[in-house]
Amino acid sequence: MAALPLMPKATAVWLVEHTTLTFDQIAEFCGLHKLEVQAIADGEVAVGIVGLDPVYNGQLSADEIKRCENDPRGRLKMTKSDLPQPIARTKGARYTPVSKRSEKPDAVAYLIKNHPELQDAQIARLLGTTKETIAKVRDRSHWNAANIKPQNPVLMGLVKQADLEAALKRAQRRVAREQAGLKNEEDMAEETGTAQDGFVHTPSTQQDEQPDIDHDAMMRTIG
Repeated sequence: MAALPLMPKATAVWLVEHTTLTFDQIAEFCGLHKLEVQAIADGEVAVGIVGLDPVYNGQLSADEIKRCENDPRGRLKMTKSDLPQPIARTKGARYTPVSKRSEKPDAVAYLIKNHPELQDAQIARLLGTTKETIAKVRDRSHWNAANIKPQNPVLMGLVKQADLEAALKRAQRRVAREQAGLKNEEDMAEETGTAQDGFVHTPSTQQDEQPDIDHDAMMRTIG
C-alpha cells in the first residue's frame, strides 16, 4: 500500500485551497474518497481544520504539484525521505486505514439492515466509528447518503467474522432476555386481572362464582 502523508485530511484541505489539482488526484494522494474531497471543497466537512502544507514539511515538491496540475491524469508521488518510518503497532485498538474509512458508512448500513438486533454501541465498537455517524446513516442525513450502499464489513476487511459473530450472539441473548421479561410481565398482568390497557378485568372463573339473586324473595321483603 502506498505511503500516505501526515495528517491526510489537513493535507487535503491545503491542496484544495492552494492548488488546481483534481479531486481524484488529491483523494488518491491523501487516501480519501473523491466525494470526501469534494465535500471539503464545498465546506461540508473538515470545517475548522487548518491546512497542512506538504511542500513545507517535505512530503511533496512544488515541481511535483505543478506537473500534476498540468496533467489531470498524473498521480502525485511523495518525496522520498531519509527519516525512519514509524513501526506499525501490533497490539491495542484496531486501526482502520484511511483508505477504508470512507467505506464505513456502507458497513454501517449493512449492519443496520441485516442485523437490527445490534445496538449502536456494538456497531460503533465493531467498525471503530461513532454513534453520531451511525445515527446519520440510519436517518439518511449523512453527507454521502445518496451513495451509501450496504456492504458486508467482513468482506470489506473492516471486521473479523469471529468478532461479528460474537457481537451477534451477545445481541441475541439480550433480545431473548428482553422478550422473556416482557412475557413474564404479561403473565403477571393476566393473573392479577390487570390488562395492558390499564383496566382491571375480572377473570371468568370469578365471574362464574357470583351468587344468584332471588328476585321474588327480595320483593317479598320490600313488601
